[in-house]
Amino acid sequence: MFDGLIAWFQIVFVDQFDWWVVWGLAAQFMFMMRFVVQWVASERAKRSIVPIPFWFFSIGGGLMLLTYAIEQQDPVFILGQSLGLLIYLRNVWLIFAERRAAARPEGDAAT
Repeated sequence: MFDGLIAWFQIVFVDQFDWWVVWGLAAQFMFMMRFVVQWVASERAKRSIVPIPFWFFSIGGGLMLLTYAIEQQDPVFILGQSLGLLIYLRNVWLIFAERRAAARPEGDAAT
């Protein structure tokens, strides 16, 4: 049993190691950083918040993971990252629309 586990680790972590694995690991790190950013911001504020960098890490990590999923031809991963990217982009759009509206002079209606 132990030999089988060692063989599995050899196949997964050594034999398959290539540029795409490095890309996938970097993508996963980028995606993970959004949670670190959110956690640090919430700890500083002493309440749960979602800072804007969270969404940029989401977009960057999501794009990187999507390219990895496409290269790996994984339909579950491709669909999941595609939907996530739409949500992240929409959130950034809403944030900047709110900022534009707040920056308009009082009484200046949007057309």
